[in-house]
Amino acid sequence: MNALAATNRNFRLAARFLGLDTKLEKSLLIPFREIKVECTIPKDDGSLASFVGFRVQHDNARGPMKGGIRFHPEVDPDEVNALAQLMTWKTAVVDIPYGGAKGGIGCFPRELSTSELERLTRVFTQKVHDLIGIHTDVPAPDMGTNAQTMAWILDEYSKFHGHSPAVKEHKKIRTLFIYEFQDLGGSLGREAATGRGVVFATEALLAEHGKSVKDLTFVIQGFGNVGSWAARLLHEKGGKIIAVSDITGAVKNSNGIDIPELLKHKEKTNSLKDFTGGDVMDPEELLVHECDVLIPCALGGVINRENAADVKAKFIIEAANHPTDPEADEILSKKGVIVLPDIYANAGGVTVSYFEWVQNIQGFMWEEEKVNHQLKNYMTRAFHDIKNMCKSHECSLRMGAFTLGVNRVARATLLRGWEA
Repeated sequence: MNALAATNRNFRLAARFLGLDTKLEKSLLIPFREIKVECTIPKDDGSLASFVGFRVQHDNARGPMKGGIRFHPEVDPDEVNALAQLMTWKTAVVDIPYGGAKGGIGCFPRELSTSELERLTRVFTQKVHDLIGIHTDVPAPDMGTNAQTMAWILDEYSKFHGHSPAVKEHKKIRTLFIYEFQDLGGSLGREAATGRGVVFATEALLAEHGKSVKDLTFVIQGFGNVGSWAARLLHEKGGKIIAVSDITGAVKNSNGIDIPELLKHKEKTNSLKDFTGGDVMDPEELLVHECDVLIPCALGGVINRENAADVKAKFIIEAANHPTDPEADEILSKKGVIVLPDIYANAGGVTVSYFEWVQNIQGFMWEEEKVNHQLKNYMTRAFHDIKNMCKSHECSLRMGAFTLGVNRVARATLLRGWEA
């Protein structure tokens, strides 16, 4: 089941739990706006190249729409629609005043030079600048984009609308750039936010079951920004990370991987290969490796009906978007595996994006300690809100999160004067 079908299915189940009017249900499902634009740029060799850009703005009942922009050869309108919708429910789950959006350009970013990427970003911004903005739709980095991409968007957007740092969100991509991107409105704590939010969500779930991070073993699929920060922070809290993987391979150590050393190795080689602090393992086996907590941080659909029955973890924390297919959900539920859903578990990033937006509007930057403290408050409160919905509707954590998010958006829509 693809991401859009799975997301729609979960939404409709939540709507049934809530008893939503069928007309309101249909209205909430249909995107507010879908944008498709042609982006033609001169390449460095003088030839012209054309790319297709998308932006799906799903809902703005609760505030400006918010979502990433990805540069990837397989940017799919269905996936963009699904992720825009997920962002609507996600922002409502953590109760920040945003709606959902998502965008992208179909391209191979690694095959484009820096100057070509800049021209492509600027052309895309020129085509959509009148449909995004501080109080309309706030872009963010995603797969294939980064803080530099956001800086180009800021600069191009500002040519039309004046200096507007709150129109985008930065992720610091390397420590040496911190002052550059703080100067352009980046928030302290944003780089680690999604991974840190995953850890706060994990702690909230484990506390509900009388457990703590320091007593458990963890397997992490994906060692990019989210996975590496989650691993680092769990390791600092005494968690034992026994296996990790990324696109370059996988490594395991039953005694626990030395995460600081693995991070140094990854920074130096850009790979997990040849790391001496563990044994090589088949990446396909990582998802079914013996552990207490499995954290998928990479692609969608990795836990499916083919491998769900072999999953040995007691808890799954969905740091990626849509890592578990609905068919796998049913199998895991019968096995007694507890799944913490993506629309809550990975919401730390958008929550700190909201903090960044607030800081930029106010022109007053917070200390990192305040950012992290507020993030923990939001993630902990959201978990208890989800649990209350689970009790009210006698449903799973996934349905608890969906009913919470959908209910908040539906209420805002009705309060604003929607007519059946």
